[in-house]
Amino acid sequence: MCLAVPGKVVAIDDSADPLTGLIDFGGVQKQACLEYVSDVRVGEYVIVHVGFALQRLDEESALASLQLFEELGLLEEEFGDAWEQASRDAGVAAVSEEPRESEAR
Repeated sequence: MCLAVPGKVVAIDDSADPLTGLIDFGGVQKQACLEYVSDVRVGEYVIVHVGFALQRLDEESALASLQLFEELGLLEEEFGDAWEQASRDAGVAAVSEEPRESEAR
């Protein structure tokens, strides 16, 4: 499923063409195109869909949506486990929370 997810703009790269920014989605940070909301400022919330910030959103609505998405498990479904993704990006094995066979005895 591809959701339009609210996130907080934490950085803007004014030198990028197209204009991009770093968006925080409740702890997971991703780059997004900001061309459709080019006057957005750091600290504001935007709705992002498939890598594009489509519109600005007030903080109260953004936080309520993020909380609901979290309760429904939709953020995990959309972004996956942040540690597993970081491990994949780094090319290393993810740390398992399950005990090893030798530790389970």
